[in-house]
Amino acid sequence: MKKFLIFIVKALAILILVMGILDVLYTLVYKQNDDRNKISYLYNSKDKNYDVVFLGSSRVNNHLVPKIFNEQGYKTFNFGITRSRLEESALMLKLMVERNYKIKNLILQVDLNINTNDHSEAIRSLFMPYLHQSQIIQDHYNDIPEYKKLVYIPFYRYLHYDARVGFREMYFSLVHKKTNALDNDGFNPLKSIPGKMVPADLSKYYPKRNIGYEEIKAICKKNNINLIAITTPMCMSTINRDYFNHINSVYPEIHRFENAVTDDKYFSTCGHMNKAGAIEFTKVVFSAFFKPKSKP
Repeated sequence: MKKFLIFIVKALAILILVMGILDVLYTLVYKQNDDRNKISYLYNSKDKNYDVVFLGSSRVNNHLVPKIFNEQGYKTFNFGITRSRLEESALMLKLMVERNYKIKNLILQVDLNINTNDHSEAIRSLFMPYLHQSQIIQDHYNDIPEYKKLVYIPFYRYLHYDARVGFREMYFSLVHKKTNALDNDGFNPLKSIPGKMVPADLSKYYPKRNIGYEEIKAICKKNNINLIAITTPMCMSTINRDYFNHINSVYPEIHRFENAVTDDKYFSTCGHMNKAGAIEFTKVVFSAFFKPKSKP
């Protein structure tokens, strides 16, 4: 029995040691890579200077074209991430401030994403490689149920989020396999999809006060960032378009652009515009808030 207990203790010690070594190796790889996704780019950068930054979900990632702003003399980047929610956008803005980003204007998508205060598990995972190195990330997540496991158990965060930051992603980061996440200053265009547009159904959506949005407003006020909160277009066949009317009853300051582009030819799906639609929409947004610094 004594020998068995000694064996168990040794086995556990070896397991913990191996997990610790793997944790260090994975983290070193992610810390050296800044071109796999927008979060790795953000974490591994500092002292950026932007006239305009875009933040939000796919309805920013696929909808706002920095080139149109850049051609008018503005330095711009699209930090929108598909599937992200306002909680992740708030953390990204916190990291930008920590990394001494100078941001004059923040254009933030606030429409379907104020329907919930929940998070995106997929996008949360992308912050995990930097959890031990960033107090900002630790403070942001210190009240989630698995926080202590993520912080104190070696390699647990990579096992828990294996689908997004496990061996496969670590290997691609190690060999610097390029993605298109940073192409076009962060804008990722969608193609048109042939066939009849399938209406989006917003009947189960209802705007509510959002913790992430409140954090973003506070950060912008503290750091003298001009916050421009906007809704973004959806096809005209959307069920319960009245949802957008309720948005301003919760947050009157949000600028309404859900009807800025209406023709189905500009949409890839009912909730996402194609490249031509994104160009049209970006021109509308630019004209609403900015004037050219220089002619294209």
